Amino acid sequence: MSLSREQKLGGAFAASAYTLWGIAPLYFKQINFIAATEILVHRIVWSCLLLLLVLLALKQGPQLLRLLRQTKLMLWLLFTAVILGANWGLFIWAVNSNHMLEASLGYYINPLLNVLLGMLFLGERLRRLQWLALTLAASGVLIQVVIFGSIPWVALALAGSFAIYGLLRKKLAIEAITGLFVESLLLLPLAIAYWWFYADSSAVNMFNNSAGLNLLLVAAAFVTTIPLLCFIAGARRLQLSTMGFFQYIGPSLMFVFGVWLYQEPLQPASLITFGFIWLALLIYSMDAWRHIREQRNLLRSAVC
Repeated sequence: MSLSREQKLGGAFAASAYTLWGIAPLYFKQINFIAATEILVHRIVWSCLLLLLVLLALKQGPQLLRLLRQTKLMLWLLFTAVILGANWGLFIWAVNSNHMLEASLGYYINPLLNVLLGMLFLGERLRRLQWLALTLAASGVLIQVVIFGSIPWVALALAGSFAIYGLLRKKLAIEAITGLFVESLLLLPLAIAYWWFYADSSAVNMFNNSAGLNLLLVAAAFVTTIPLLCFIAGARRLQLSTMGFFQYIGPSLMFVFGVWLYQEPLQPASLITFGFIWLALLIYSMDAWRHIREQRNLLRSAVC
């Protein structure tokens, strides 16, 4: 069955989103002389401004105002904002502290954690191969903990925080760009307070920086927002199950950069864990592909 123009366009947007997320560490490495917390501050401030411009361009002002009036939703978004901010900060620290391989492992684990949380909190039933994939992933982590005595806490924290964030945002069912803007807006006072009272590097006073450094700092907004816009454009044209097949681009690029570009050591414990996770993801992907084909066949039979 040939793909429609919209599906091809959706695939291009999805591939772009995950590729941009995968090469984001190259950007953070360019400013790794700045503390991770200060990079996070710039990411929050400039993302908030850029997202506001995007919302105004899309004429989403009335929708935003309705959301701001809903106290309960705003409290939930404050909670998700804190989780997202912690995830962003930890990712920046991991990349700039030579833990890119653990960050890669975390985002490999993330889709499997999404499946587990879907079962626990959304009433989704797991198929046999999904159970097998989860068991293999857990086994890989346990082997690293028990035999080698090391806990991949960066990977688990990144995967866990992003999976919980995704679950909460799915339950809240708020449009992606509007929700991310409000989350950035809620984090903005904390970011500005840290910038004003605690940050002490040259990145604080942008008037003393070179134009090149200031452009790099402001670019944090584009590193955050452009992949999200591509993801939304892809998700509108493709089924989420199809989008899932693109999600390994990001951690795969991180793995390549970590090993071959930045020469992070790939310890035996980590290699074994990666092996189990890769096998788990292979089984998970094969099961997802088979399930999609079965659903299509059922739909064709119903139409006939």
